[in-house]
Amino acid sequence: MNDVCRLLHIRYPIIQGGMGNISNAQLASAVSEAGGLGTIGVGTMPPDEVEEIIIETKRRTSQPFAVNIPIQVTPYVDEMISLVLKHRVPVVSLSAGNPAPLIPRLAEQGVKIIVVTASVKQAKKAEAAGANIIVAEGYEAAGINSTLELTTMTLIPQITSAVRVPVVAAGGIGDGRGLLAAFALGAQGVQLGTRLIATKDAPFHEAYKQLVTNAGENETVIVGRSVGRVRRIMRTPYAEKLLQYEKEGVSLETFNEYTSEDRHRRGALQGDFYEGFVNAGQIAGLIEDMPTVAELFEQMVKEAKQQLHKLHTLFFRS
Repeated sequence: MNDVCRLLHIRYPIIQGGMGNISNAQLASAVSEAGGLGTIGVGTMPPDEVEEIIIETKRRTSQPFAVNIPIQVTPYVDEMISLVLKHRVPVVSLSAGNPAPLIPRLAEQGVKIIVVTASVKQAKKAEAAGANIIVAEGYEAAGINSTLELTTMTLIPQITSAVRVPVVAAGGIGDGRGLLAAFALGAQGVQLGTRLIATKDAPFHEAYKQLVTNAGENETVIVGRSVGRVRRIMRTPYAEKLLQYEKEGVSLETFNEYTSEDRHRRGALQGDFYEGFVNAGQIAGLIEDMPTVAELFEQMVKEAKQQLHKLHTLFFRS
């Protein structure tokens, strides 16, 4: 058993990324039941809505799960910490801000702490603050990304060389080959987001799921560079409008309105690609089927083992 599985009490070293504002008990519990770590991403949801999801997740699974708190995104940081402690959620994932002030309160109650980072500097600070696990996320990933735009392939070995706590790779991973590659780079686990959209357990709009499944290699785009709000989304009619607004010199305030969580929900939950957007990572180009989460994890592990055998034969054959 590797360190990620041991610390989180999970079977597979696979973590669900926090899908802010579209997180739900159905997918989080399916991930945990399949042997990974399901995650509820609170986004900007109010505390009462998040509490309902936590309660429903606990009803659906007795396995560990996490709550992701994006520090500079949610206006309810203190309330979210209180909910985690009230309902004895065993793991918290912290992202989009400085986690140091929050870690002591959680650690005192025995909560395992995952911190999402995008650079070596951030990873070192997170470790020093008391993080149990570091997620190193390359900008291949879906949704809000670091303006540093470092890739997973280069980021993981640098961070694993710089910290002593276990590292989980995120961004551009969706099959057994990616799982094995992450381990080869020094990680002890992976975090999935986009790949979990295209599963039978994900209760998102069918149009969103089909869009991800049918995507080609270049069907995600980066928006927000002009205003310092980097986000990777699927190329849709609404995405094209966002790119045009940037060309015309959109302000940060207006861009934030155009990429509000209401627009996110319209795309992901209502399948409206003209008035709403959907997050997706570059791994979308690799996705061609829609298994259950349990089938996906089993296939990933099987494929990683098969690929490892091939590599062993390649490197060590006489």
